[in-house]
Amino acid sequence: MSNGARIRRKGLAATAGLAILGLTAACSSGDATSDSSADAGSGSGEDVVLEFAQWWEPELPDGMLRGLMDQFEEENPGITVELLSGPYASTKEQVVAGAASGTMSDVVGLDGAWVSDFVNQGAIADLSALMTDAGYDESQLAAQVQLNGATYEIPVVNFAYMLFTNDAILADAGVDVPSTRSEFVDAAEAVTTDDVSGWILPLSLEAPNGVQNDVMSWVWASGGSMLADGQPDLTNEAVTSATEYIKELNDAGVIAPGAATLKEQDKVEEFTNGRVAMMISSLAHINTIRESNADLEFTISAVPAEDGYSGERGTPYASWGIGVAENSEHKAEAWKLIDFLMSESANAELADAANAFPGNSTAVPEFVNNDEIFQEAFDVWQAGYPANEFVGLPVAEQLMREYGEQLQRVLAGEIEVSEALENAQAAWMDEF
Repeated sequence: MSNGARIRRKGLAATAGLAILGLTAACSSGDATSDSSADAGSGSGEDVVLEFAQWWEPELPDGMLRGLMDQFEEENPGITVELLSGPYASTKEQVVAGAASGTMSDVVGLDGAWVSDFVNQGAIADLSALMTDAGYDESQLAAQVQLNGATYEIPVVNFAYMLFTNDAILADAGVDVPSTRSEFVDAAEAVTTDDVSGWILPLSLEAPNGVQNDVMSWVWASGGSMLADGQPDLTNEAVTSATEYIKELNDAGVIAPGAATLKEQDKVEEFTNGRVAMMISSLAHINTIRESNADLEFTISAVPAEDGYSGERGTPYASWGIGVAENSEHKAEAWKLIDFLMSESANAELADAANAFPGNSTAVPEFVNNDEIFQEAFDVWQAGYPANEFVGLPVAEQLMREYGEQLQRVLAGEIEVSEALENAQAAWMDEF
């Protein structure tokens, strides 16, 4: 599997085992393969300013990330960090544009779905080389995202996606938190009224990550896969069953209207305002929900599995990943910032603030012991395995979009599930 993209995991994520075959890491357009050690520093003895582009700061408590940067600057005289912060969507646009033009910020927040494209463009640096140059002990990293044996992204913190249920709505309908698919559809039907929908499914093609977080999560929750030997396998029984199940929910009228245009932030807003009883969402949204509606009581549990399934459940997750731009003139200093963020103390502090699981294998976030909801979530996380098969795939977001287009046609009654999956399979094979 040396020629493929893979995630190396240890610690919390030791059981994940994702391997993608057949992806090449050859750099395109100019073959940007400069020696990281040769241009790692400014070489002038002058102070270095690192640009750090990310979407994290708006999602963290005010001043938290800046405080960490101040601590880093104090520990590393001569290096200043300029935070370039914005929402996820605008940050993505900025980073993608910088990758294409060779003007990417020195340090960049990365989504695993972007890595393969950026490596093929020669836009992000080989972190394995930077770690070697710095004499870094990589055993403390819980995970690394690699292509062809080289690391290009390090997950800083990991956000599990689980089932959120509105306690009051379920209690009023006389139903418990569902654990199986049949229990879920029964609960969704019981709570659905003119004012409340049982479940919400964001399927916007503009931001197609709903396919990853809200659709394939049903596959992974029952130990299924959308791949076979690293290649697309969308017509298998696991994906077929999950897709037919979502059609069943749609036919039952329990899915919130407007799914084709909804984005992730829409489902959080609808759940927070009590217009949706259940959603699959990131633990990162817990504080957002609490801040917006302090009176809302909710429960977090594993995504329901197929009836009769007794194996480990795959827990969908997303990461705040980090990388270094190939065009950066300050790679050594950029690595120092990553080293700092991945240190046990700083990483635990960041994970606590973000309500996420740490990327440092020895860090322990305090929130796990201080909050009942997070204790429950951590138990779910430990009982299953991290699952996100889109990480490291070529044009991952386009793959989501192509499946999403077909699922929309199914829900609109235009085609059957079998035809939709065959169409999506063919489209994915073309991308591979």
